[in-house]
Amino acid sequence: MTATRVDAEVIRRLPKAVLHDHLDGGLRPATVVELAAAVGHTLPTTDPEELAAWYFEAANSGDLVRYIATFEHTLAVMQSREGLLRVAEEYVLDLAADGVVYAEVRYAPELNTKGGLSMSEVVEAVQEGLAAGMAKAASAGTPVRVGTLLCGMRMFDRVREAADLAVAYRDAGVVGFDIAGAEDGFPPADHLAAFEHLRRESVPFTIHAGEAHGLPSIHQALQVCGAQRIGHGVRITEDIVDGKLGRLASWVRDRRVALEMCPTSNLQTGAATSIAEHPITALKDLGFRVTLNTDNRLVSGTTMTREMSLLVEEAGWTVEDLRTVTVNALKSAFIPFDERNALIRDVVLPGYEAAL
Repeated sequence: MTATRVDAEVIRRLPKAVLHDHLDGGLRPATVVELAAAVGHTLPTTDPEELAAWYFEAANSGDLVRYIATFEHTLAVMQSREGLLRVAEEYVLDLAADGVVYAEVRYAPELNTKGGLSMSEVVEAVQEGLAAGMAKAASAGTPVRVGTLLCGMRMFDRVREAADLAVAYRDAGVVGFDIAGAEDGFPPADHLAAFEHLRRESVPFTIHAGEAHGLPSIHQALQVCGAQRIGHGVRITEDIVDGKLGRLASWVRDRRVALEMCPTSNLQTGAATSIAEHPITALKDLGFRVTLNTDNRLVSGTTMTREMSLLVEEAGWTVEDLRTVTVNALKSAFIPFDERNALIRDVVLPGYEAAL
């Protein structure tokens, strides 16, 4: 395959894999409007197109804390079993329509208990909705495999409880764990007991690090807590000077620690300045295992097709680069080795050949 630039329609057809995508950040605007009306929640606007624009504009603050605050309205409509079933099913169908063949969806069950559901009931409802979506996508000829990452909120006190659920449901669609929420001021090591428990139980986990806080956060996530992947990790570049890697950057690259990079989201939170200068390109060229992700499709007004297209248009990426980050994601997915290999061999590589 020669180095090839591709247009958006070709990109849409390419098989994609996403490791970092939040369930409560990816709702359809029309669904938010309908569910909000049903539960009596007041939105900034009840016009779906205007609501989508409001989310995108509100998230473009350059501040992670304010970015996170936009989730008030999506979470408000995800407090019932019915709401969770619908959101989870539509989540899968939207991925399938975007050409995604493998995804890991993450959410914090503790944020969905205000309507009286227990955390375990939240997990069961989401898994049921995801299964329904996968069945519909498969019957439509666009199969997508979706695994779940349960999150603990790093600034609250239910992280261990969420970790226990990841252990309990690891044979029911939950493939791993994460901590989410405001990074600065809430270091990963605050939850070391939860991560030690996950390691003892052989449950893999990723940690949001290196977005709103720098190298110490990444170091703690990897060397103290034992994360297998890093969520975002854009600030690993602070350990690279004139192309020379420091010890932490070398560890990340040489041990093939996947970086779950989210370009549009990083621009919104101020972790990057432009798509053209986003660290994902330089890190790719230096041999890091970078992956491309959406983070929050509604909040960031994006899709995997859009993220890929932006890198092609503004950072000079080729189809080989897109294939590389897709294969990278599957190599570092939290599903069994044989399933990863099958997706790469039987779906991704043939899909790239067929699209060109």
